[in-house]
Amino acid sequence: MKKAEYESFFKSFGVFFIALSLLSGVLFYVEYTQLKHDLDEKIYNEMRLCSYDLKCAQFGFDFVPLNPKKLYELQHTSAEMFVLFSIPRNDTYALKLSLSNTQYETIIAAIRDNLVFYYGWALLVIAVVSALFSFYALYPLRHALHLTQEFSRDILHDLNTPLSALRLNVSLLKPSVGDEKKIDRMAQSIDTIVSLGDNLRSYLEEHVYQVETVDLNSLIQTRISTLEKLYPSIHFILNLESISMTVNRDAFTRIIDNLLSNAAKYNKHDGSVTISIDTEHNKLHIQDTGKGIAHPEKIFERFYKEHERGLGIGLHIVKKFCDELKIPINVESRISKGTIFTLDLGSLTKR
Repeated sequence: MKKAEYESFFKSFGVFFIALSLLSGVLFYVEYTQLKHDLDEKIYNEMRLCSYDLKCAQFGFDFVPLNPKKLYELQHTSAEMFVLFSIPRNDTYALKLSLSNTQYETIIAAIRDNLVFYYGWALLVIAVVSALFSFYALYPLRHALHLTQEFSRDILHDLNTPLSALRLNVSLLKPSVGDEKKIDRMAQSIDTIVSLGDNLRSYLEEHVYQVETVDLNSLIQTRISTLEKLYPSIHFILNLESISMTVNRDAFTRIIDNLLSNAAKYNKHDGSVTISIDTEHNKLHIQDTGKGIAHPEKIFERFYKEHERGLGIGLHIVKKFCDELKIPINVESRISKGTIFTLDLGSLTKR
């Protein structure tokens, strides 16, 4: 299942399970209260019968001064529970039959343990029913997600043909048209569409567990060689060592592509993008001299953007892949000074 499906399943399971558990807990508590009341009634009746012949070993008996207001009532103290009965032709003393609290608590504990046992079985049944209900409730969501993904994949596949034709026609226009800048802008626009398609394709695919050994230096140099053509006014500065990582290549490439393209896209004219690595802590830094970010805490939210350009999904995709690859990511930014993205590659790198 997808992450959204897992989240939906566990939330619906949790709500259903907690609601039924609380309801059944209330019912079991009411049952416990009723059984305790029935036990008191049973003890009282047994004491009443015992008062006629005193043939009842479970109760203690004594004679106490008569108090007519307290006759025939089950009373509790810190040590015992008892009932006072009148004695025929005796107006001075009353018969006291008692049961120690230790004996009483033993009986109550047996009742409580029995109810807890059945409550445990009830929770198990509730868990099974909740799981079945959650799977049933999840089906429409899974079906809708599947249709959306299939539709998106079909659109991405169909886009390849017109984009390839556009690229070919743009390359043919360059020798015949004198305005190189317009042609370059058209090529950049095509590459932007291709990049968005790659982002969406990577977002849809489940491939983060297919790992391989990737050379960080080589990968970044390859991506920069492409970006230098798209952003000729931006200076890319590399300060890297040869470091190998065990990671999914496509997902990590999407992370690097989005961070580097954003660093170039929102940079100033003749600005720079510095890519360096802290070998002591295995942290990759991507620093630009661009516009900066007003609200760094929001940049990983889907569709959040602070500029007109872009769709606001690039950094959301970065965060998604970082989470799946277990790469901690941090951002620091100052308006008009630039932004630094830091990736902690400690769990992926090997020398």
